[in-house]
Amino acid sequence: MAPVSQFEAKPAPGDMVGSVKFAPNSSSRIIASCWDARVYLYEIQGQGEEAHASLVREFPHKAAVLDVCFGKDDDEAFSTDLNKQINRIDLATGEQIVIGHHEKPAPRIAYSREHSILISASWDGSIHFYNANDFDQAPIKAQLPGKAQALAASPSKVVVAMNARLVHIYDLPTVASILNGKSASELTPWQQRESSLKFLTRAVACMPNDAGYATSSIEGRVAVEWFEDSAESQARKYAFKCHRQTAPEEEGGGDIVFPVNALAFHPRYGTFASGGGDGTVALWDAEAKRRMKVYQKIPNSVWALAFSNDGKYLAMSVAPGFETGQEDYSGEGQSQILIRELGETEARGKGAK
Repeated sequence: MAPVSQFEAKPAPGDMVGSVKFAPNSSSRIIASCWDARVYLYEIQGQGEEAHASLVREFPHKAAVLDVCFGKDDDEAFSTDLNKQINRIDLATGEQIVIGHHEKPAPRIAYSREHSILISASWDGSIHFYNANDFDQAPIKAQLPGKAQALAASPSKVVVAMNARLVHIYDLPTVASILNGKSASELTPWQQRESSLKFLTRAVACMPNDAGYATSSIEGRVAVEWFEDSAESQARKYAFKCHRQTAPEEEGGGDIVFPVNALAFHPRYGTFASGGGDGTVALWDAEAKRRMKVYQKIPNSVWALAFSNDGKYLAMSVAPGFETGQEDYSGEGQSQILIRELGETEARGKGAK
């Protein structure tokens, strides 16, 4: 079934948006982190051809905002910026407080509603776990063997991908036990893995059924893996090429490879979307190992993706990439947040009900 509509959040953000997230309870509320040192809050209104997304409020920061996520409800958010700060934002009042710091900026944060834990992972090679019920309590800090590049949380796990193809997985119930004083154990990774991808990880997304995760790289590939450490489960993992174009014959032919900047799992069907520097978004069936759909090409790179909590909407951050030369890059005045309303079965995989 064709999507009911696709529309743009207006007014557009002032620069490249590195992260878009839907609210945990409302499928119409979106926040976005922007390099213009702002967090944007939008609200979707109307249905079908009348659907549109309007700006509700801006939340100025002192430096470019790298990532943002919702907290315990639709009025709480957290952000991380180039000032090396972790911030809590009251979306209703606009109040912002600094709840933590890293020695270098933290490119990614994630929130676990199941365990009331905020997680931040930094380029300083550390990961912090905060008790979201008591920010006066010092976070648990663990040293990573590399610089954090991507981060995602499932109902029971946190996956952090680093440079040098390193991946650490933490068990959230264990983290919660330490934070709540029920365990005096030192925090260690639940699993340590080497990425199935040969090049730098760009994005991580966890399966909604808590079974595993997907990672993507700068070299046009995606890998799908499962948490269970049995030989049978690990034999199921696979990787594939994507977000590539064929060069014209006069230019030598062959593949033009683009980074896969974004991944997002559908909350109901467990299929996932990927977005790349080639300006395309594709839907994939992780279980059937097949591509379901490629949407119409967008003139600029896709930087972030998010499904709404009911799977009705797919939000896409679009801005110029570095493919044509970094000296020409500017997201100012060219960035968009596009929102696609999905058909009822559009993201349903082969075996889904």
